[in-house]
Amino acid sequence: MVGIKRKQSASSGTKSGHIKKRKHTSPPAVESSTSSNLEAETDSDPIIESDTTEQSGDGDGVSWPSDQDEDMPDENEEAAGVQHKTPRQTGPPAAPETTNGTSSLSKESHAKQKALAHERKAAKPNADSIARSKKLWERLRRKSHVPLDERKKLVAELFDIITGHVKDFVLKHDSVRVVQTAIKYANRDQRKMIAKELKGEFRNLAESRYAKFLLGKLLVHGDKEIRDLIVPEFYGHVRRLIKHPEASWILDDVYRGAATSQQKDYLLREWFGAEFAIFKSEGKEQATSVLESILAQNPEKRKPVMHALHDLINQLIQKKTTGFTMLHDAMRQYMLNINPGSEEMTEFIELLKGDEEGDLLKNLAFTSSGAGVVSMALAHGNAKDRKLIVRAYKNLFSQLAHDEHGHQIILAAYDVIDDTVLTSKSILPELIGKSADPDETQTEALITTVNHKFARIPFLYLFANRRDSFMDVTERRLLDTVHRIRTETSKKDPATRRKELIAHMSPPLLSLIAKNAATLVQSSFGCQFMMEVLPGAGSNREPALEAVVALVHSESSEVQEALKTPAAGRLFKTLVQGGPYDTQHQRIKLAEPALGFHNLFFETLQANDQVLDWATSDNSFVIVGLLEAEGFENKEKLRKILKKAKERLEEAAGPRPTVSTAETGRKKVKGKGENKGVRLLLQNIVCTT
Repeated sequence: MVGIKRKQSASSGTKSGHIKKRKHTSPPAVESSTSSNLEAETDSDPIIESDTTEQSGDGDGVSWPSDQDEDMPDENEEAAGVQHKTPRQTGPPAAPETTNGTSSLSKESHAKQKALAHERKAAKPNADSIARSKKLWERLRRKSHVPLDERKKLVAELFDIITGHVKDFVLKHDSVRVVQTAIKYANRDQRKMIAKELKGEFRNLAESRYAKFLLGKLLVHGDKEIRDLIVPEFYGHVRRLIKHPEASWILDDVYRGAATSQQKDYLLREWFGAEFAIFKSEGKEQATSVLESILAQNPEKRKPVMHALHDLINQLIQKKTTGFTMLHDAMRQYMLNINPGSEEMTEFIELLKGDEEGDLLKNLAFTSSGAGVVSMALAHGNAKDRKLIVRAYKNLFSQLAHDEHGHQIILAAYDVIDDTVLTSKSILPELIGKSADPDETQTEALITTVNHKFARIPFLYLFANRRDSFMDVTERRLLDTVHRIRTETSKKDPATRRKELIAHMSPPLLSLIAKNAATLVQSSFGCQFMMEVLPGAGSNREPALEAVVALVHSESSEVQEALKTPAAGRLFKTLVQGGPYDTQHQRIKLAEPALGFHNLFFETLQANDQVLDWATSDNSFVIVGLLEAEGFENKEKLRKILKKAKERLEEAAGPRPTVSTAETGRKKVKGKGENKGVRLLLQNIVCTT
């Protein structure tokens, strides 16, 4: 007897396990009387996982056996654990005849096995249709080898075969690939036909280890109508499906990538208890998954709802299935409705810390809701809790900084961890490097980081005057929530904490600017980085400021072009004014100690005879800022230079805006061809004359 074992894969959606075969021995002669028993034992279709694109070389599966190989026993049946039994010998064994060392008895037995395999396949329902569709699939899957016209003919022929029989195809491990390919090359009407034939079966498909991929293809290639056929079939079954080893991944993909906001609300509400799975809002009011609103309307339901939600969250965490976006959204809703300082909060934070491998905290960091959960856990926790949470991200902080959501955890850690030495030793070295004077490798990494959309935020956050210049509304709201919580859980003054962190972070960043100002000024993010860091760094800024001033007389054409950009103009204007503009108080927020950049900048311009060049350029507002700067010692000298070149300024200012009149009917042109900065300089000259 030949036995074949299949090693089960640990998670759904992965390649099937390795198939291990026992050593074959030469079987005795097969009695014809036992052939019917053998066929009965092996007549079921095995359930195996769909092959991946890596195995096939294209997007729709692996090659089917050739005609010569179809007589071989079905390996998929062997993989499913079906054992082909050889009948017992009833008489004394015949002496084997050998030809060239090969047993003729073994060849005869093998031939009979192939014949039985053919009989079994021919006896299955739709055997002829499936065989024809496999041959079409074999051609279609090789996209680069099939001309477009031929592919259209093959697809049409394939749909002639499967139309009306889609359910029969999708429930078999081999033919389901055929339907997936049909969906890939189908038009809109053909996809709708497949979806309508499968209506009522989508939940069963999601639970199948191989048909779930078909469901994913329908959602990817389908439209709103197909989506609205699929998603409602999950209603009422979310609590069970999210724990199913196969369906949970498809359910989360539907929730994350396909469902509308209303459909997401229906799916997430079922986490709150059985009644939310049975009863849905059928009235004019739109159903909501915001737990705070639900509990506000029905305060008596708080205990059972919170218990049901915690119970399901705990089950998934214990099963180590912590990567679901739906789970993270549910955890956020739970945490937002726990009373601060309560036993529930303590238990929930312990649940987060209880994962010894740290997979839960790592998975949470890379979704919006998950990052919010970790940030609030840092805010609600005590010093020991915060230390353990930070430890879970060891060697991952650089990756967190580059993530759209993960960097929020770093910002929350800045705001709530009172032990700034812990922060400077555990987080900052992974972001900046261990050396205060960056080497070449560290410098390249830092330049890449400060020019990254998200990775630059942990640098700017401590120095910046305005968060809204680089953070979105969701991020600002999360940090506002963290700040409200820390008033009860953190002891250190926020301003003191910020200054201590800046003291740890400033030396390597100032060194970076001093040595690479010419590189940084060539990008808008680099200009913003210097504009925020230099005023906020505190001390030892002179080498960096001198490096920025030196850009004015740089011989590099790339640098000179960069100085004409609006980003460079904002950088120099902020520095000559002595600090950023405070929108809340409508004034310049001067750096402490004073930058002194205005005098250094003017002296450099004057020495290189570039005052008028800057005054008449697109960045003329830099000179306007110089005249308005507090503590600038050379205002009168600058005005004299401008007065002498009044005609040049008037020419650079351009034409004034034309105003429309009722008589002429001319349209108003707002500042067409006008340099408003030069116009302000002329007004300043007139007012001081």
